[in-house]
Amino acid sequence: MSDEKDRATTMTMSSSVPYVLRAINEWILDNNCTPYLIVDAHASNTSVPMDYVKDGQIVLNIGPMAIRDLVIADEHVAFSGRFGGVPHEIFAPMEAVLGIVAKENGEGMWFPREEANPEPPPQPNKKAGPPALKVVK
Repeated sequence: MSDEKDRATTMTMSSSVPYVLRAINEWILDNNCTPYLIVDAHASNTSVPMDYVKDGQIVLNIGPMAIRDLVIADEHVAFSGRFGGVPHEIFAPMEAVLGIVAKENGEGMWFPREEANPEPPPQPNKKAGPPALKVVK
């Protein structure tokens, strides 16, 4: 039992973002709404038509009537689309995906941005004793 617990605490899980992204996309479509994917257009290895980027982001209609060959893989999102009548191959690594929402009502999900070098959580002061209550008159 101890070995299983040790393995579970040291095992690194894969990102949940692609799984949630696929589920939210399906949920939006099941509710007869249009899924809009929001992507950080300046993220590394992202390929989107830059003429449609605003404030570093692009909003992409990923509904089945708007695009072809949608792939939401564990590492990226890719599809073929037309922008102003011009075909484009869209590619966004999962790290570039900011969120997915329904066009009609904004329902959906935004994904947290992972920092390249996150700061470690603050360590408790080992010199301090346990919290104590103080009498206030």
